[in-house]
Parts: sequence; C-alpha cells; structure tokens
Amino acid sequence: MNIVYFLFAQTLLFAIPLMIVALGGMFSERSGVVNLALEGIMIIGGFSGIFYMNFMQTNDIMHGMPLLFTALLVSAAVGCLFSMLHAFAAVNLRADQTISGTALNMLGPALGIFIAKTLQDGQQNIGFTNEFRISSVPVLSDIPVLGDLFFKNFYITTFIAIAILIISYFFLMKTKTGLRIRSCGENPQAADAAGISVYKIRYLGVGLSGILGGMGGLIYILPISTEFTCSVDGYGFLALAVLIFGNWAPLRIAGAAFFFGITKTLAYAYGSVPFLAHLALPDTVYKLIPYVATLILLAFTSKNSAAPRADGVPYDKSKR
Repeated sequence: MNIVYFLFAQTLLFAIPLMIVALGGMFSERSGVVNLALEGIMIIGGFSGIFYMNFMQTNDIMHGMPLLFTALLVSAAVGCLFSMLHAFAAVNLRADQTISGTALNMLGPALGIFIAKTLQDGQQNIGFTNEFRISSVPVLSDIPVLGDLFFKNFYITTFIAIAILIISYFFLMKTKTGLRIRSCGENPQAADAAGISVYKIRYLGVGLSGILGGMGGLIYILPISTEFTCSVDGYGFLALAVLIFGNWAPLRIAGAAFFFGITKTLAYAYGSVPFLAHLALPDTVYKLIPYVATLILLAFTSKNSAAPRADGVPYDKSKR
C-alpha cells in the first residue's frame, strides 16, 4: 500500500497544475479565443510568484501559508495582465490567435530571464525555501485510507485546485455569466443580438485563463524544485492536450488531467513500480510516456472533440 500512496501523491502533484491551467484555457476557448499562450502565462506567473516569495523570505517579511496565498494572488494577477496582451491582439486587432499565442510563449521566458538577470546581477535562477508542505493534519490524517492519501505530506494547493474545479463547473454551467461565455464561443452574432458584449466576454474569458494559468505555473514549481529557471517543461502544451481530451468540459478536464498525471508519475517514478523497473529500459523511454500517450489519445479522440464553433474566429461586429 505504501507504493500506492506514493504514486497517488505524485499523480496529484502532476495532475493539479495541469487541471488548473486547462480550466483556464477552457474559459478562453469557450468564449471564442484560442489560447496557445498557456505555456508563456504559466512561466510568467510562476516567475512572478517565486520572485515574490524570494523577496519576502530573504527580507524576513512573511512566511508560511500567508506567503503562499499572497504569492498565488501575485501569480494570478501577473498572469491576468500578461494574458491581456493576447486578448487585445485577438479581440481588438482581430489578429491570428495562433500567432499571438505563440508570440507570448516566446515572450514569457525571455521576459522572465531578462528581469531576473537585471535584478539579480546576472543570475538567472530564482531560489526560495519550500516551507509549504504539510506533514499531517491532526485527526484527519488518522482516517483510514483517506488520511494517508490526502492529509499526510500534502500541499494545500491540492484542495485549492479542487475548489477551483467546483467553482469553475458551477460558474460556467449554472450562472448567467457562464451562459454568456458559452454563447459567445458558439454563436457570437446571436449573443450580440441579445445585447451581450462579445468583446467584454472574450476579455473575461482570456483574463480567467491568465489568472488560472499564472496560478498553475506557481503550483507546478512548488513541489518539484526550490528554484525557478523560467521553464515549466512544456506543461502549458500538455494542458492544451488535456483541454482537448477533456472536450472543453470541467469534469472531463479533471479526469483527463488525472490520466496525464498518472503517465507523468510513471515516467519519473518508474523505479517504484516493479513491472516497469524490471524492464530496464533507458530513462528517455520512460520520460517519453506522457507525450506518446498524448499523441495516441489525441489521434483517437480528436475526431469526437466538440470545440466551440466560433473558437478561434475573430468577431467582427459589422458582419452581424
């Protein structure tokens, strides 16, 4: 059972940031804006959150959970501001959204490295002290099975992500604003005729993707490293695959993220799985597992994907 607990914990560490970032991409694309900039948003959001942590810890201003929560807010705010560049290009300038997203993916790491080197006398990496792992929760950690799975050696970001999933589902599916987001992604002309501002709703969708993408960047870095090098190892692109595999629906996105989390866990913790360890394959083969699984799944499921009909189509009010 110890192996099961270990693999489950590792799966959560990989799946949680994937789910959050994919949910962000869902809001953008449901509003009608393709957001390929998730990678760049994750990088700039993670960079800002880690830089904030570094400053607070170095100057002994704030520590512990208050530091983590405020760092998440910083990452969310910076991610939102960064995504507005994509929103302006896609909505106001009606630019090609693929090119705009790719440009931000290139700008994100370059901007992070430039700021880090400028403020740290040429040093690129930003270090921080990981003081956010919770070893156990009294009483709750004693619950059979669930206590070991969720309340021992965990990060509070796991429960924040679950809350984000629930809120995202009800916001998109059960509220008037959620209905407007979906309508602007399906038929913006009809939405405009009903008095809905398509431009404002698309800005909202892209802004939400920036908020969740920025938070996802910080959440991804926290458990795996104590420094940030302006890279998230292609997680933004994996989040796009999760979004497509999840068919732009919150609960299905959560399931897809968990699946990809399992593949990432097998890729990096294969030594703990007797069957995989006995295969004695090169490390590179195991690390290819998530990406090969992504290609195979997309090849078989993309035909059944139901993307919003107006996704990626610039809206021109004069052509209503």
